[in-house]
Amino acid sequence: MAHQFYRFVSVAVVLLVAMGLTLAATQVSGQTKPLVNAAANGEGLRGYDPVAYFTDGKAVKGDPQYHSKYDGATYYFRSGDNKAAFDKEPERYAPQYGGYCAMVR
Repeated sequence: MAHQFYRFVSVAVVLLVAMGLTLAATQVSGQTKPLVNAAANGEGLRGYDPVAYFTDGKAVKGDPQYHSKYDGATYYFRSGDNKAAFDKEPERYAPQYGGYCAMVR
């Protein structure tokens, strides 16, 4: 019985040390840039207007003439008004979880 307990404690200690080393390596790497799901060219939401999802309730393709950068991605907007709304409150309109969603294919 004592042998099983020591084996369990040994495994737990090894796992905790491994987790600690992983955390330390992440902090040492200095990665402060948020992870964002963007195309290779930096385009977010595949060029769709993030504000239109809220105002129109549907996906509307943005116009590259109206664009803003936020968290490492470039977002396009259908109009200057939508761009202004995004620029005023990007955290309200930007995709949650960096744009990673189980529903996107």
